[in-house]
Amino acid sequence: MRPWGEQVGNVKTELPGEVSRELSARLLRVESPSGSTLSTEGSSIFWERAAGANVEDADGNVYVDLTAAFCVSVAGHANPKVVDAIAKQAARLMHHPGVINPNRLRVELCERLAEWAPGELAVSHLSSTGAEANEIALKAARLYTGRSTIVSFHGGFHGKTTGALAASTHKNYRQGYQAFLPGVVHAPYPNEHRSPFGSYATDLAAACANYLTYLLDTPDSGVSDVAGVILEPIQGQGGWVVPPPEFLRRVRDITRERGIVMIVDEIITGFGRTGARFCVDHAGVTPDIIVTAKGMASGFPISAVIMRPEIAAAFRPVQHTSTFMGNPMGCAAALASMDEIESRGLIARSARLGEMFASRLNEMKGRHPLIGDVRGMGSMMAIELVTDRDSKEPAAAQAKRLVTDALARGVIINNLGGPYKNVIKMSPPLVITDEQLEFSLDVMDDCLTQIAASPGETRPQVGAV
Repeated sequence: MRPWGEQVGNVKTELPGEVSRELSARLLRVESPSGSTLSTEGSSIFWERAAGANVEDADGNVYVDLTAAFCVSVAGHANPKVVDAIAKQAARLMHHPGVINPNRLRVELCERLAEWAPGELAVSHLSSTGAEANEIALKAARLYTGRSTIVSFHGGFHGKTTGALAASTHKNYRQGYQAFLPGVVHAPYPNEHRSPFGSYATDLAAACANYLTYLLDTPDSGVSDVAGVILEPIQGQGGWVVPPPEFLRRVRDITRERGIVMIVDEIITGFGRTGARFCVDHAGVTPDIIVTAKGMASGFPISAVIMRPEIAAAFRPVQHTSTFMGNPMGCAAALASMDEIESRGLIARSARLGEMFASRLNEMKGRHPLIGDVRGMGSMMAIELVTDRDSKEPAAAQAKRLVTDALARGVIINNLGGPYKNVIKMSPPLVITDEQLEFSLDVMDDCLTQIAASPGETRPQVGAV
């Protein structure tokens, strides 16, 4: 028997199982519908425990997790070193009045982040969530420049709090709040599979960079007083959209020349996810601010805004604080997770996983017309499903069925990617074994074959994550 955490999938009940259905019904009665997919899907599998790349649900079914629970568990679910660090810190100091009385680990974590971050990014502001961290970054840009407007990009997602939502473009999140989301202008992002300029732009990175220049420099573009430009180096919710590396370099040049703060949202891509400490390292770009969260502590909620010192100095004392900032357990978890990433060579492992993913997914693309595109970097890989490769008609129903069918065979993936929900996004824990990865890709391969053989069949969606 393989150790727990390294097992392949083993589903023994219908999904969701009886216990998960009962828990779903109970939660629906007492929780706001905004908190989960239960209000639309009716029921979901309930996670009971997890380790490594394995998840077990409340009915005893075992899965291989190709999502790392929304890209969080970089060093593996319940990583023993991270768990031990949290337990020891909880027994020593669980919480402190961080605004007045910081703790030793907060010093060590900020020092460590300065070591990991590129260039002159040496001062951090710790917080609890990615959305909060992006709010801090947007504040910093405005305070430092004395300007107000932010430029972000089509397909970008930076959180659901008001300021972060203003910088995001997804209509289903913005609907009902539009009047309260001012101060942000959106520009095209170089999505090479679905170009915002159609076939007219042969150099998409240049076209998008030139459009940004137009917005900033043309007197009647309607855009002025720009404080910052925020972007994801690989768009997450947008569907694992990888821009050409020269795009990040062009944005860096454009912002530097105009005294505009460049904010790179590495909430998903940081801490080894793409085969480097931070995704900007691939392009050789040092922005003014990096925002990071999800994989920072491999499961404990903590985030950071890493800034150039002069930008951080624009804040007045106590101008932005929060009750749990620099939480001792979060700091302990982050330091332990970073130790694991380094000592176990997980950044190199991420790059190797990317090679394995790309080889197999491109081979599958050759046999499955449903796969219109394979893209990603490191262990952040995706396939976009289409009904026709020429028209690129999104195959959302087939993507939904692939998620459900794979879950029934013990593999957790999701189709929350892209504006059409037709992108299967994969971002497993970096400790996933070769056997677990091959098992998962075999399952997806078989499921795609079955979907092609019976394209009209549908399945009730089962919430996987």
